[in-house]
Amino acid sequence: QVQLVESGGGLVQPGGSLRLSCVAPGRTLSLYGMGWFRQAPGKERESVGAIDRSGASTFYADSVKGRFTISKDNARNTVSLQMNSLKPEDTAVYYCAARFASRGSIYQKTSDYNSWGPGTQVTVSS
Repeated sequence: QVQLVESGGGLVQPGGSLRLSCVAPGRTLSLYGMGWFRQAPGKERESVGAIDRSGASTFYADSVKGRFTISKDNARNTVSLQMNSLKPEDTAVYYCAARFASRGSIYQKTSDYNSWGPGTQVTVSS
């Protein structure tokens, strides 16, 4: 397992942007596939998107496609989630997740991951 820490959450108006980051202190993420998930009150945790271990391939949920972008910087052991055109329904606690990955594989389900960060709150409201 890998210790993960998210940052960058906060309050933003509809239409605004936020950038979340996820780091693994003291560990390299170059062999790990990463995912971003979110959980709103009263709802199940859902996938936002995922990226393969090299950072070359990505997956996005339909609800965020075209608005959110995941990137991975293996040199800095960081995964980011750029969120644009935010909507009130994007309000949730956002989690990053990691798992040891084979080359080119992207993992979309919560059950695929064995390492989770504590989460960061994103609130979209006017």
